[in-house]
Amino acid sequence: MTDDSQRNFRSVYYEKVGFRGVEEKKSLEILLKDDRLDTEKLCTFSQRFPLPSMYRALVWKVLLGILPPHHESHAKVMMYRKEQYSDVLHALKVVRFVSDATPQAEVCLRMYQLESGKLPRSPSFPLEPEDEVFLAIAKAMEEMVEDSVDCYWITRRFVNQLNTKYRDSLPQLPKAFEQYLNLEDGRLLTHLKMCCAAPKLPYDLWFKRCFAGCLPESSLQRVWDKVVSGSCKILLFVAVEILLTFKIKVMALNSAEKITKFLENIPQDSSDAIVSKAIDLWHKHCGTPVHSS
Repeated sequence: MTDDSQRNFRSVYYEKVGFRGVEEKKSLEILLKDDRLDTEKLCTFSQRFPLPSMYRALVWKVLLGILPPHHESHAKVMMYRKEQYSDVLHALKVVRFVSDATPQAEVCLRMYQLESGKLPRSPSFPLEPEDEVFLAIAKAMEEMVEDSVDCYWITRRFVNQLNTKYRDSLPQLPKAFEQYLNLEDGRLLTHLKMCCAAPKLPYDLWFKRCFAGCLPESSLQRVWDKVVSGSCKILLFVAVEILLTFKIKVMALNSAEKITKFLENIPQDSSDAIVSKAIDLWHKHCGTPVHSS
């Protein structure tokens, strides 16, 4: 038996007995043992496979630039990150914008506002749309990342990535969504257009909030693996797969309001399958990244 066939046999066996991803986990551990982490290879790995939960925060911090590639600097850099977090938190408590009773996601938002020079004059001022987006992402991140310091820094850098790297791409996603939905199921797109629902779909929830508040965090983190590692296009395939999964329900609804309301509150029990199929769709249309040599 050749090495490739042995590997394929083991992979199929592992999957059947419930150890899917065992070899992928080993590959990631080898990458993480390098003295200088190869961010390109970590990106490629994250594009191809879901990150194991125990390594997700570390990989995200490296890919988002919170930690440098060099292992030896991690402890010192995180010490600085914690000190900065503590200083900003203390400042917010002094001006009474937060207290010990303030929810963690709101604390993250106020810290972000202060550090970006956008703290309002009073905590009672209504939130801007961009603040609502940050808050939704922070609430989801809080469920994925245990440490409050990590949660703040990852949320902050994740949102910054949306506002800079993906600034031009995100507004194009609704149009691309229609194109790919048409390829997968033209009849479904025609129904949406006949109901005048196409322009009214929950695009902000899907593409600005990256499905925060729409999908449970256990499923959402697999989508965000792809966003963090360089692809916002995965978002439109999740949207397409949601429509395909709930096609019968959507086809039975005959108004834009009803369709949008349903899509804003989809049943949660299909989320894992939706994300898995969306990733397959993404690979089908965009190809599968290969490791750099």
